[in-house]
Amino acid sequence: MKTPSRRLFISLEGNIGAGKSTLLRLLKKDLGFEIIPEPTDKWQRIGSSGNLLDLFYKDTPRWAYTFQSYAFISRIQTYLEHQERALPGSVQVLERSVHCDRYCFGKNCFEQGTMTPLEWQIYTEWFSWLVDKYSHRPDGFVYLRTSPSICYERLLKRNRAEESTVPLSYLEALHTKHEEWLVEKKNVEASVANVPTLHLDCDIEFKDSGSNKNKIVAQVAQFVEQLRGTAPHAQSTHQPTSQMPLG
Repeated sequence: MKTPSRRLFISLEGNIGAGKSTLLRLLKKDLGFEIIPEPTDKWQRIGSSGNLLDLFYKDTPRWAYTFQSYAFISRIQTYLEHQERALPGSVQVLERSVHCDRYCFGKNCFEQGTMTPLEWQIYTEWFSWLVDKYSHRPDGFVYLRTSPSICYERLLKRNRAEESTVPLSYLEALHTKHEEWLVEKKNVEASVANVPTLHLDCDIEFKDSGSNKNKIVAQVAQFVEQLRGTAPHAQSTHQPTSQMPLG
């Protein structure tokens, strides 16, 4: 079989604890996709001892603008590094895109008052310029749609040091932002709103359920095949929102 020459760039999106890292590993193992993890190492090791992620969670009003700005810049850097060695026909799967920073994490900081109007203005101006100049819009989004309460349970279970102070209310706010961006398309630029999106119900721990894991991987594989084609249905691959329990 001839290898497709078109390279695809897909981004996994979802709340903290939605299951992105687990799904990335499955897609690499089962489908041979190239994965691009979130650059958390850069956030945790700036210089000799700077852990910006930890500082952000411990004192969000002080570090919101600094962290959110560094987060999207480091994402662009990571994306460019991987583009240099990407092979024709490959499928690159990114753990969150820069658009998640803009429409979820950064926007939430501004609306919660931990980023001032002036900081938000500077942030959005830098974001727009850098993304337009250096970032490629994903060919598709895969949204791991997970209830905030379940995300919180998983967060407590994995017990990461930086996340020890994260409250359920923060996950609920981020869930709302993901819904507004990827489901409702609320105040989203057309070029981003029109990106095909696959919705996955991820309330079930698919890493512990063989049948659910196979179902999730198969849905992503089918989505990729649709993106490779030119049929109109490739532009509308949403799962029915009624499948997602939001309790």
